[in-house]
Amino acid sequence: MRVQTKFLENGQVAILYLCNPPVNSLSANLRQELFLALDSALENSSVQAIVVTGDGKFFCGGAEIREFNTPKSNQSPILRDVITRIEQASKPVVAAIRGTALGGGLELALGCHYRVASPDATFGLPEVKLGILPGAGGTQRLPRLIGVSKALDMITSGDTVDTAEAVRLGLVDSVFPNDLEQSAGAFALEKAAATDLTSRVLGARQAVAPTDPGIYDKARQQAQKRFRGCVAPLACIECVQAAVEQDIGQGLEFERERFLELVAGSQSKAQRHLFFAERTAQKLPDNWQPSRKIETVGIVGAGTMGGGIAMSLANAGVPVILVEREASALERGWNIIQKNYAATVASGKLSQDEMQARLARITRSLDIGMMAQADLVIEAAFEELGVKHQIFTQLDAVCKPSTILASNTSRLDIDAIAACTKRPDKVLGMHFFSPANVMRLLEVVRGKATEGSVFADVFRLARRIGKLPVLAGNCDGFVGNRMLSHYTREAHFLLEEGAQPQQVDGALQRFGMAMGPLRMTDMAGLDISWAFRKRMAPTRPKHLRYSRVADSLCEMGRFGQKTGSGFYRYEVGKRDPIPDPVVEALIERCAKEDGITRRQVVDEEIIQRTIYALVNEGAKILEEGIAARASDIDVIYVNGYGFPQFHGGPMFYADQVGLPEVLSTIRKFHAEHGEFWQPAPLLEQLVKEGRRFGDS
Repeated sequence: MRVQTKFLENGQVAILYLCNPPVNSLSANLRQELFLALDSALENSSVQAIVVTGDGKFFCGGAEIREFNTPKSNQSPILRDVITRIEQASKPVVAAIRGTALGGGLELALGCHYRVASPDATFGLPEVKLGILPGAGGTQRLPRLIGVSKALDMITSGDTVDTAEAVRLGLVDSVFPNDLEQSAGAFALEKAAATDLTSRVLGARQAVAPTDPGIYDKARQQAQKRFRGCVAPLACIECVQAAVEQDIGQGLEFERERFLELVAGSQSKAQRHLFFAERTAQKLPDNWQPSRKIETVGIVGAGTMGGGIAMSLANAGVPVILVEREASALERGWNIIQKNYAATVASGKLSQDEMQARLARITRSLDIGMMAQADLVIEAAFEELGVKHQIFTQLDAVCKPSTILASNTSRLDIDAIAACTKRPDKVLGMHFFSPANVMRLLEVVRGKATEGSVFADVFRLARRIGKLPVLAGNCDGFVGNRMLSHYTREAHFLLEEGAQPQQVDGALQRFGMAMGPLRMTDMAGLDISWAFRKRMAPTRPKHLRYSRVADSLCEMGRFGQKTGSGFYRYEVGKRDPIPDPVVEALIERCAKEDGITRRQVVDEEIIQRTIYALVNEGAKILEEGIAARASDIDVIYVNGYGFPQFHGGPMFYADQVGLPEVLSTIRKFHAEHGEFWQPAPLLEQLVKEGRRFGDS
């Protein structure tokens, strides 16, 4: 049974428990059972009031997402019908919320006449993060209950609020710290004395028009900034506006129409793919179990990455020991950490007391021997193997035998780093993304000797500090940067062939990338990738084409934003890229010297050359086992490299385009541009077998 009934107060109160673990999702079967249970309670003359609650830790996690785009999603009764039955009930129906009420779960609660909660409950309408909108009246009832402004905030952000905030908003009528069901039953019985429930039916109200008519435009601007290129937030805003301008019946129909459009659209399918992909990426083999408590973390290096990692840990309450070799470097890093926290305080997102508490969790030292106290040490020093060897040798000598040693390297060989220690089984890569205190993604890199329990320990810590860990194999660049090299290679080749920097970046930003590859390089610093290319120069095959544009810019001292010029020019104190004739002349010179005849390049070719380069290399990575699943690659690229979430990641995007078409285009590029475009064997195999990356 997915809905179980229990009676309190001598049978006067019926408690309806949602029982559909793990989150009590509103599957077709649960909706049907809930509808029948409601009818039974309403027809029972002994029952004076009804309480709806969740069995276990959840009230209700919302719709059963896997049923979307299947017949079950429209199987009667749909959630709207259940809510209508509640609103029309002659007996008070109270939602008793323990744990989480999300999406359809909160919409169900909004349909009840009253809402009570435990102090630790959370509430939210996260549908926008799945490319859809609340489709069971959430956009209509929430504005009627808490007002347009607050409803817009909740619906367009998809963020949750806690019980205290829910009470302040007027979302919750009462809070019961102990014995929620018993207290809710007594509360419901008190309300049964009321002869008119009409005033408690949100559908009977009209949403109050906002005093600021520009509120909708402001919400659109904020939503587009947060959910770049996504259509769902805009549809949410239209529906909230309809709650003001239309009656409940019209508003519900408008909401339903928009919901059905979105759920059938490509963006929602992509965002739902990512929703499940992120959860799948968290799954480790059953025999990899945590074996140690990570209570104190050491960080070697107080630069940009080390400081950001320290903040991520301190933010989550983890004590940090931050070590540098030189006092000036340590002080510089500490000043940046303080400055970052101060900016957050100034924005109103952090209190002064909490800032001080977080800073107090970071102990600074010039003595690497302090790492003897750490359960995990993360090295975030200069990206050079000799430097890593020196640090890991020292760490191996001073750290406890059980301590995990991790490198934040973005592409160096983890096994080569582990080889200088006596504990290769406890060495791995933890590749954070910059800025580390902001970016969610964490590539966790396998060494050939790393114990499974070490990954389990690190994954648990990652989740504790709000990171999204994804397992990757050990190779040059792992998953993300290995693919990125091919993406940027094609961007540079396209410049020589006739495109301008602003055209390449513009085409990819219109495709949905957070930033074009050339702007991204300018922001990161051209000297960083230049140093890598110089290290790799002796091993680079001489017969392969090589673009000298980026190297030539570096030789001119153009390292990007930090020097005021790179692929673009930058005015002092500003980050807006300005096209520079000097760069265009340099590109033309490099092309001429390398015998490349320049031509007109169209945006479609820019997108195909760069995105399909990602796809082809991703297929090779899958075949080699560097990534366990195509969906892991998608998670990495959306969360670490600004790939548009509404395309679902490069591998999902290729599936949507159609692998036969992608392979045909890659074969064309292979014929035109040589062995860089040799099709991945896995891609050819999938096309031959009529399968997709999602099937592999």
